Amino acid sequence: MTSMKDRIHKTKDLLGGYLCVIPSAVVTQALAAAGPDWLVIDQEHAPIGMENLHAMIAATAGTACSPWVRVVKGDEACVKPALDAGAEGIMFPLVRTAAEAAECVALTRYPPHGRRGWAPFIAHSRWGVELHDYLPKRGSETVCGLLIETKAAVDNIEDICKVEGIDYMIVATFDLSTELGVPGKFDAPILLDAVKHVEQVVLNAGIALGASALTREQAQGNIRRGHRILVYGFDVLMLKQYARQAAEWANS
Repeated sequence: MTSMKDRIHKTKDLLGGYLCVIPSAVVTQALAAAGPDWLVIDQEHAPIGMENLHAMIAATAGTACSPWVRVVKGDEACVKPALDAGAEGIMFPLVRTAAEAAECVALTRYPPHGRRGWAPFIAHSRWGVELHDYLPKRGSETVCGLLIETKAAVDNIEDICKVEGIDYMIVATFDLSTELGVPGKFDAPILLDAVKHVEQVVLNAGIALGASALTREQAQGNIRRGHRILVYGFDVLMLKQYARQAAEWANS
């Protein structure tokens, strides 16, 4: 099976997925089996502890879905457990500078290219390799992604894009609009200008780019502008939306 890292760098594939905030291996397994390219298990904004995290990562086995984890911050204490539980990728929030981006990359790589500690006692089973084969066969396959969601990141995007080892960036318009003083106003000129600047710089740097693609129109617009990482939605919001629709059908 082609690794997600290779799909990002060696193909032109559109890669879509969902964020999982429901702490449930059952929900994760159902979503993974539905065919997305990746799922992000969200530890930044969801009540997901280590036991659920491991179970949710394990629940993607047997599918082509890549398990990523959005950590609380770019810190070894957050990143190491997620990788050792079998995550194939880490999504880093609130990156502001090139130095912070370089630290994120280092946390996902083994020496001499980074400073990830060796302890794949659980991770090797998720990937079907023997313990001592994990580093040579899987050690270089970890996907490092950054969320661009701060004004500082927009201001520093040229330098951030020069950091070697970043696999993709996602423009997080919810957080970015809030920081720019226009929360939820996705048509605000200040936000549109910031997003356009980020898109131009990231794409010119040859880094895979993504953003929310919650509707057909939004997804098609993103694709036209060069996006390849498509964020389809959140599990809990999809569940809530379907429940509301079902009630409307029953009462119409």
